[in-house]
Formats: sequence, structure tokens, C-alpha cells
Amino acid sequence: VQLVESGGGLVQPGGSLTLSCAASGIIFRIHNMAWYRQAPGKQRELVARISSGNITNYDDSVKGRFTISRDNAKNTVYLQMNSLKPEDTAVYYCNTAPSEYAYWARGTQVTVSS
Repeated sequence: VQLVESGGGLVQPGGSLTLSCAASGIIFRIHNMAWYRQAPGKQRELVARISSGNITNYDDSVKGRFTISRDNAKNTVYLQMNSLKPEDTAVYYCNTAPSEYAYWARGTQVTVSS
């Protein structure tokens, strides 16, 4: 199984980014998928989740600003992030939901700063 995150970068407060996660080695369409993040000095936390049936759930801290989506034809899950805040700065990871230890990848760094 391989999960490859991309799309991170440096953005000013109020800006937007879209993260992508390409999956291989799993039957993607049957898995619930999620985005997680880990800020410096903090534990990794679940940010957004999308079920195999496209039901979505969000952490309260990102509700209304982030949108998770998936494209089963491309084995890819996305995270559209709008109105970014400095507290969104973290390494963002995708994984199944619940997460599988063996699936954690390198993640993609998102830095929100002026």
C-alpha cells in the first residue's frame, strides 16, 4: 500500500490550498478515507473524513472552511482548504479511517504565515 500526499506549501492567512492523496495497493473505493494533521509539539489529529459512500465529517476547527472529496476512478482523496489560519500550520497526512499504522506516509507540509 502506498499513499502519496501533495499540494502543501506556504500560504498567507486567508488563503487557500488543495491537497491531494493518491493511493495504490488498496481497493480504494471500499475504504473510508481521512486527512489528519500534526502540528509541532502536538499529537496527530483527524481533520476530515469521507466514507466509501461519500458521507463527510469534519473536526469543529475546520468545519465550514475545509472540504474533503474523493475520486474513486483516480484512487485519490482531496482536501480543499479555504480561509486558512496560522493554527492550520501542520504536516497533513492521508490514511484510511480508522487509520492503519502501516499506511502512514511522509505527509505534506502546510504553513500559514504572513
